[in-house]
Amino acid sequence: DIRIENAKKISELDLPGYSLGGLAVGETHEEMYHILDVTVPHLPKDKPVYLMGVGTPANMLEAIDRGVDFFDCVYPSRNGRHGHAYTSFGKLNLNNARFEKDDRPIEEGCGCPACKNHTRAYIRHLLKAGEMLGLRLLVLHNLYFYNKLMEQARAAIREGCYASFKKEKLDAMSSGEV
Repeated sequence: DIRIENAKKISELDLPGYSLGGLAVGETHEEMYHILDVTVPHLPKDKPVYLMGVGTPANMLEAIDRGVDFFDCVYPSRNGRHGHAYTSFGKLNLNNARFEKDDRPIEEGCGCPACKNHTRAYIRHLLKAGEMLGLRLLVLHNLYFYNKLMEQARAAIREGCYASFKKEKLDAMSSGEV
């Protein structure tokens, strides 16, 4: 495969780090994971690996398991601007009517300013009223969620329990119990 050959050749350059791109433009998640499985092993183990433009929480956890060190993506901000919030139990669309009288924070126990100070109902009201604050609160929450998820992933790696951490997180995110 040309990707494997390129990974081998670029590794010979002894760069400060290595990037992988073009994996979020039409490929299925399974195809992306397969490409990571076959290319990352050919990159230097002592240099960071950067995966460009990939960034659902599940994609990030899977990529970390395959040797990726860091990411960039628009998901937290773009989805926040569309009324969506990432949580440990999946993604919420606060535009939905079911949140109209929901007096809980976006996610119980979250330490972000949006969750500490505002309810789902209030944020939904802001969204429906076209108030920019609603979008800003969701972007703030999503960025906080992503940062916290990566902190937890790093801790699990240090503690030698990343596989169980990943399984627990992926199971919870797919449960939809919010």
